[in-house]
Amino acid sequence: MPCTTLLVGKAASYDGSTIVARNEDAPSGQFTAKRFAVVLPADQPRRYRSVLSHVEVELPDDPMPYTCLPNALDDEGVWGEAGVNTANVSMSATETLTTNERVLGADPLVELVAAHGAQGDPDYRPETPGGIGEEDMLTLVLPYVRTAREGVRRLGELLERYGTYEMNGIAFSDADEIWWLETVGGHHWIARRVPDDAYVVMPNQLGIDSFDLEDAYGEQRDHMCSPDLRPWMSAAHLDLTLDGDARIERAASGVVFNPRHAFGSASDADHVYNTPRSWAIQRFLNPHACDWDASRAGNASGSQLGPESDDIPWARRPERKVTIEDVKYALSLHYQGTPFDPYATHGDPALRDMYRPIGINRNCELSVVQLRPYVPAALSAIQWVALGCNAYNALVPLYANVRRAPEYLANTGERVTTDSFYWANRLIASMADAHYNLCIPHVERYQLKVGGIGHALLARTDGALRQAATDAPVEDDAIAERLAAANDEMCAELRAQTDKLLGEVLYTASCQMRNGFARSDG
Repeated sequence: MPCTTLLVGKAASYDGSTIVARNEDAPSGQFTAKRFAVVLPADQPRRYRSVLSHVEVELPDDPMPYTCLPNALDDEGVWGEAGVNTANVSMSATETLTTNERVLGADPLVELVAAHGAQGDPDYRPETPGGIGEEDMLTLVLPYVRTAREGVRRLGELLERYGTYEMNGIAFSDADEIWWLETVGGHHWIARRVPDDAYVVMPNQLGIDSFDLEDAYGEQRDHMCSPDLRPWMSAAHLDLTLDGDARIERAASGVVFNPRHAFGSASDADHVYNTPRSWAIQRFLNPHACDWDASRAGNASGSQLGPESDDIPWARRPERKVTIEDVKYALSLHYQGTPFDPYATHGDPALRDMYRPIGINRNCELSVVQLRPYVPAALSAIQWVALGCNAYNALVPLYANVRRAPEYLANTGERVTTDSFYWANRLIASMADAHYNLCIPHVERYQLKVGGIGHALLARTDGALRQAATDAPVEDDAIAERLAAANDEMCAELRAQTDKLLGEVLYTASCQMRNGFARSDG
């Protein structure tokens, strides 16, 4: 699934929260409708069967409630994508990643093999299930883990046992740590902790660019991996590190190798589809780090990094602390201020569609999970949600420790209706896109208004519930209902503002219809 992920460590965020954000984007030519949901223990399966791969997994009998952003239609499975459980652990699943032929040959992906022939025939072969994938991972992991590290270990064990049919990147966070896991072939994986003072940008490309195997096999302070990673790499000749290479990072425990070289790709397709997205976000968050615009290809010195550079770092310390609004803007980027903006009205028209935007028409949803350390645990987890195309939508904060979802975000169905936030935004985006320069002022005012309402509502609700939440258990039903009521209030405001924007964009677009005429009746 095409996506973009942005991870912000607690010392790099504006308020000391860990922040995990990801776009879910539909494949080319598709528009996957999404909704916000709360899954209660009674609704969580005890034996899970994947729709796409037919793998079956027995699940524990003690799931926690959790939020997620599933597909509105379940014909291809759940696709929960991003959520938070009542232990205040979040998970994103997944960012589809690239790999190379050597990895696929050394550990092939575990794909569904259909049955051959009919039962009783001499050449009959039964179906062979595939591994787990994006459809399944959140459902299989998030309800059962109480720290980000536990999330890495549980998913790692599932990958080792069942395998996967695709390359995936998955984020886990709690209030203290963020971990990023990348699958490697069918059964192997690596995971690295995001530095507290840094952010990480992940397009659809294997990204970790340094990894300490000694730590992963030892204390696991910042690195974890599948138990047989080292001998498997050696047998398959996957480590491309040159002896004596002065550029190789060295940790106290030894040489740090580059997984991006060993397991990833740097293809022509990456240079138009993936690396430009990392370039755009790092250019936004670190405008003075290097000469971002001098060269399209960049060079190895780091003084220049262009949108096709293979040396854009996995993690970088921002020039200032990162806000929720920065995250929303970054994950809505369409190369504003560059020759590559599809909405540009100047420069070379041939450059405007050169690179794949982050804020693309196929955005399904954006989830930004903020785990706040300065409020009681029941109030800590905020899941900011936007549905539809990010260039035109607004991000709304929802308390995650609830037992029900607000109707405006939960009711997405197959029918197009302005009663649904997803469909309302799709209508706004399709009209505003055709008249961008006329409609974007309406959109910007809408985004500012909704964001301000959201921050004000969080402050008001935090203040009203702080003492009650301190004195009550984390899973107190009365607190959960008061938080759900605050979500309802937020979504009522969101709907009012979205309806207003829809009217403004409709009027602006209607005035630009080509069959208009200046003379009225009479």
